[in-house]
Amino acid sequence: MTTGPEESDDDLAERKMRFLFALRSKGVTDARVLTAMERVDRGHFIKGLFADKTYEDMPLPIACGQTISQPSVVGLMTQALNVQPRDTVLEVGTGSGYQAAILSQLARRVYTVDRHRRLVREASEIFRALGLTNITAFAADGSYGLPDQGPFDRIIVTAAAEDPPGPLLAQMKIGGIMVVPVGQSDAVQSLIKVTRLDSGYEYDELRPVRFVPLIEGLGAE
Repeated sequence: MTTGPEESDDDLAERKMRFLFALRSKGVTDARVLTAMERVDRGHFIKGLFADKTYEDMPLPIACGQTISQPSVVGLMTQALNVQPRDTVLEVGTGSGYQAAILSQLARRVYTVDRHRRLVREASEIFRALGLTNITAFAADGSYGLPDQGPFDRIIVTAAAEDPPGPLLAQMKIGGIMVVPVGQSDAVQSLIKVTRLDSGYEYDELRPVRFVPLIEGLGAE
């Protein structure tokens, strides 16, 4: 994040320190996840009016009627995903690109897909500027996954589906994990961890959340 004329380096460092403390206080305790979130400055992904709220634990609006998730939820979802250094990860819902950038610090390869071409284009520009060469972004209907790039070790969905989408379940490797918000309305949603076993799928309910809905088809921009 660029500092304004009234904010010193010390002030910015203190805000970042409070940011990490807030993550820990909300249950983000995995050292690798915290290190990744310390490396990836959320300020790169927030523009305009809301830039001064970069280090606050709140969701913020971005283009195309979408949001950048609150950092503690990003951290908790990443922690639940348990990404390993050799993993290939699929993210459904690129949004600002912040979650994919966090994942890029933990995985071998990240594929991210969004129905809004503008979001994919803008996120890709940030990835290039930050030198995040292990992320590939696609404009496509994420509810169908990316079968040509699968199967995946980990899948994260950053929009709420009524049920975990069948095509995404099918693109998980045995032993793979998917973290997805599930709910029939934007008021009642649960974050679900799905593990693919030899014998089928195991479902664990993690916590209540609130995400924009997962919508099929490509967006208008």
